[in-house]
Amino acid sequence: MTSAHSAGPGPGPADGGRPSSAPSAGAPEPGLVRPSSDESAPAPGSASGRTAADDARARAASEEAVEQALALVSGVSAAPGHACGPAPCHAGAAASGHERDAGTAPANATGTAPANAAGAAPATTVGAGRAHAAAPGRAHDTTPGRARPLAPTLSWDRAREVAARSGRSGPPAVIRLPLDRALGHVLAEALGALTDLPPFDTSAMDGWAVAGPGPWTFDAGAGLLAGRVASAPLPDGTAVRIATGARVPGDTTAVIRAEHAHADAAKGVLHAQRPVVTGQDVRPRGQECRSGEQLVPAGAIVTPAVLGLAAAAGYDALPVAPRPRVDVLVLGDELLAAGLPHEGLIRDALGPMLGPWLRAVGAQVQDPRRLGDDAGALRAALVESDADLIVTTGGTASGPVDHVHRVLGDLGAELLVDGVAVRPGHPMLLARLPPDGPYLVGLPGNPLAAVSGLLTLAEPLLAGIAGRPAQDPYLALVHAEVPGHPHDTRLVPVVHRAGRVGGRDHVAPLRYNGPAMLRGIAAADGLAVVPPGGVRSGTEVEILDLPWAPATPWTEGCFT
Repeated sequence: MTSAHSAGPGPGPADGGRPSSAPSAGAPEPGLVRPSSDESAPAPGSASGRTAADDARARAASEEAVEQALALVSGVSAAPGHACGPAPCHAGAAASGHERDAGTAPANATGTAPANAAGAAPATTVGAGRAHAAAPGRAHDTTPGRARPLAPTLSWDRAREVAARSGRSGPPAVIRLPLDRALGHVLAEALGALTDLPPFDTSAMDGWAVAGPGPWTFDAGAGLLAGRVASAPLPDGTAVRIATGARVPGDTTAVIRAEHAHADAAKGVLHAQRPVVTGQDVRPRGQECRSGEQLVPAGAIVTPAVLGLAAAAGYDALPVAPRPRVDVLVLGDELLAAGLPHEGLIRDALGPMLGPWLRAVGAQVQDPRRLGDDAGALRAALVESDADLIVTTGGTASGPVDHVHRVLGDLGAELLVDGVAVRPGHPMLLARLPPDGPYLVGLPGNPLAAVSGLLTLAEPLLAGIAGRPAQDPYLALVHAEVPGHPHDTRLVPVVHRAGRVGGRDHVAPLRYNGPAMLRGIAAADGLAVVPPGGVRSGTEVEILDLPWAPATPWTEGCFT
């Protein structure tokens, strides 16, 4: 393993690769968050060496890769190319996840992004024994076990699109759960009312049901309570005591609240102390809904309020999507499960974090399994898994013990996403095991880079499998300059703050946002989606919410 799971005292290397520093563009404004000297910080644009032609080729190649991935998800064959033999089909010239220049595409002999005759991207299958389409003239690396295809890095938003569409590609599953077990699940079908609500006319208040104009006579010993059978119709000029929720007798004109009436017990006569309006304080049958009316749409989360509404509408069980099952495999010989770091060993930060995080987005998660840097153990775990999704940590780059690509290649997996133009976390990947096996999201080993992979690939994929809408970023005002990478999206931890009197609510970026750090994300309630080039103070930036409550007040001055 070349990437760490926990941070040292200072900024660590980006995504497990070599750190790169970025000179400041001048004195910062008050509150300016300085980028740490890691790969997630912006590099000088003049050092990139890119030309307009390079950018055009990169965009074309990225679009090609998106179509290729979406074709795999949809089961659509690519345009005819040539079929590879038993050897794996991919290019040996592809750079590693740590070294690849995100946003640049490999070129063919003519200097343009490879494409087949129809202009569509070929489906990418890795591993022996799997024939697949490839672009004419594309070179292939026949190194045994090599699993990295010649494909450009996807943009952040397109990678999320591929992940979400992957989750929606299979037939939706439906189970019925009793109300006491349905909380937090996603409705697989719309809920229609099984009865009128309320099912009969009821009293909205404790008081008197009256018929006709007053005053009214009443029987001192009579009264109507909730849950009792219907009484006889009420004759004109009479009244009867009634409790909230009780069924209103037929021919009732109105209900008079107890505090708005005077009852002369000696004479048995009731007087209204305010004008009486026909129908007042009576909840008529079907006021809330009629039988068959849709109450909650499919795809909604079953909340406590939904459970209450479903019970009121006559449901004993709900049709829901089963929670996606997730296996978490923690890779790395350098990781400790307990105690203090020592002798080159560090604590595993991802094992304790991933399970609760995935449960918070609706998954059913097994306890993490620690496999070390053992390719055989990884292969066995992938083959034996009956989960819908396998999440691995680390091993997605090209270090001497980074086995994920090679094991996926040996198993004939389909790589849907292999690198994303986002910092931190660009070596993340999304694959599907054959023949219709589980998906695999490969997270980088650095903790904040792994969080980036969760939000970019795992969360949209799980939302698709569970039938829930994926989270869409929304815009928020930012009160600090947030530097950007010259070519890639940056995900930066932020905290929401209430505006002063007359001011707008806004977000503030947090320090300690290096790929190996968790101190910033622990204080955050969202991530800013920072486009290439960054955002200026006083402008708006896209925000992704984190799946827990907003940060507590003690974070206000400690991390900004």
